[in-house]
Formats: sequence, C-alpha cells, structure tokens
Amino acid sequence: MFKVFGFYKFIKIRSLKKNKDILQEFFISNNIRGTLIIANEGLNGAISGRIKDIDKTIKKIKSLFLFKHFDNNNESKSKFQPFHKPKIKIKREVVPMNLTLNSKERNIEQHLEPKEWNKLIKNKDTHIIDTRKPFEYKIGTFKKSINPNINNFREFPKYLNKLKKNKPVAMFCTGGIRCEKTSVYLKKKGFKNIYQLNGGILNYLNKIKRKDSLWKGECFVFDNRISLKHGLKLGTYSVCSGCRMPISPKEKTSKKYEEGVSCPKCHDKLSKVQKSRFRMRQSQIYKAKQSGKKHIFQKEFI
Repeated sequence: MFKVFGFYKFIKIRSLKKNKDILQEFFISNNIRGTLIIANEGLNGAISGRIKDIDKTIKKIKSLFLFKHFDNNNESKSKFQPFHKPKIKIKREVVPMNLTLNSKERNIEQHLEPKEWNKLIKNKDTHIIDTRKPFEYKIGTFKKSINPNINNFREFPKYLNKLKKNKPVAMFCTGGIRCEKTSVYLKKKGFKNIYQLNGGILNYLNKIKRKDSLWKGECFVFDNRISLKHGLKLGTYSVCSGCRMPISPKEKTSKKYEEGVSCPKCHDKLSKVQKSRFRMRQSQIYKAKQSGKKHIFQKEFI
C-alpha cells in the first residue's frame, strides 16, 4: 500500500537551488515520487511512497525549512504507485497568479470546515466559485457552483473583478492552495465576506458522509488515480491516451473511443498519422502485458 500526501506551506524560502538538490537526492534514496514546487513564497507538493518513507520525508521537509506544521495537508492511500517519478521544480510562485503571498496575509479566520461550508453554500445569496480548471469542474463540483471557465490561473483576477463586493463569496479547489491566493486578492480589492473550504475538496470528501454531502460527481487528482470519490476512494475515471484528458465509463462506450488511441473529445481532432502512432504504442503495451513485462504506462501494484 502507498501513502499519498498532499501539502502546502507559505513560508519565506531562500537558497532554492540548494534545497532542491538536497530534496531531489532525498526523494530518490527513499523511493519517493510525485511533484514538489519550491518558490520564494513557499512549498506546494503531492508525493507518494511507502508509509514509513513518506513519514520520513515529511520530517525532512519540516526540518529543512524550519517549520512545525503545514498550512494544509491531506492523506490518502493507493494500491499502486500513482506517480511515475520524483519531480522538484523551482517556480516564481507556488500557484501562478502574479501575486506573491506573505504567510501573514492568509485569511485563516475565514477557512471553513466541511460542516460550516455546507451551511454557507446552502445560503441562496452565496456566490460559490470553483477555482479549478473547466475539465476538473465537469468531473464533479458542488451544487450551484460557478466555474470561471479559464484554463490559466493567471486569468483568474479578471473574472474576480466582475463579482459584487456585498455578497458572500465561497471558494474551493482541490486542496485549498489556489483559494489561499484568491482570497487575499479579493480582500485587497475590498471584499469583506470571503470564505474558503479548508483543505479543499479532498478534506471535504474525507470528512463528510455521503448522506450529508453537497458534492456531485468525483474529484480529479493530478496523478494516475485520476479521480477520487467520498472517503477518498478510487474513482471511475481514466485518461485518454490521445488527448490526456479524463474520460468517464460512459464515454468509453462511444464509437469514438479506442483504447490507447482516442476518445469522444479528441477522435475528430487527431490526424491519421497520430492515430496510427498511438495504435502502435498500444500494441506494444498489449505485448508487454502478455509477456508479463513492465511498461511505462503500467500502474505499479504491490
């Protein structure tokens, strides 16, 4: 069994290259995979490994950057290793919004736990914003939520400027970090009633029972599990090898779906050359499976 650990921390960081090299070596020697973004404003990561190795890595990160607690974190389990390799990236921001966040600016008092969140979004005057990308929104979201329909988070401020300042604004994202920056931006623009779902959707699905849930669908995650359901159990979505977009079981029944080649979203957009190349790749995967050999797209079961 693998432990998947998502986290972020807004903290002033210097010597980015040095810290990256230290953690890169540590990840490799402890069989840790996943992505960690390091910026001057903090950390944002999603990693996985055996339980003891992840616990050791968490201690290493805290000791290296001299803090005791993450701003937010979530844990889940996976029967297979959901990441292909370790990636540590140095970025200008942990979330690209052209806004550097100081940890003291966080609106912690307006972070709502799942039960409080349910009460807020039941209020008809609340403006509920799904800050994720459109394809994530289509897989699952909260009732009556609105998605700005933008593919680049840097465009988000343009949408926020259209909101009414006197109405309650409830924001949510996968793990909470995207909302951290958005709430600070809105506060600077004069908004008073800004709230965010503490720990994001993952925290909500982990703590709220299905019968009390206002969530519809599944939650997309950026690893090989693709989507998660209530209790953070493995979802039903997979990824199209042609366009790398998530596809549902229903979409797989379409005549435009071909395993390893295309789905209804990309079938008419792919050229004959592309489809031919994808079929050849899929043929190699089938052969590898039949001979019992591993291949790059294989989920690594225990």
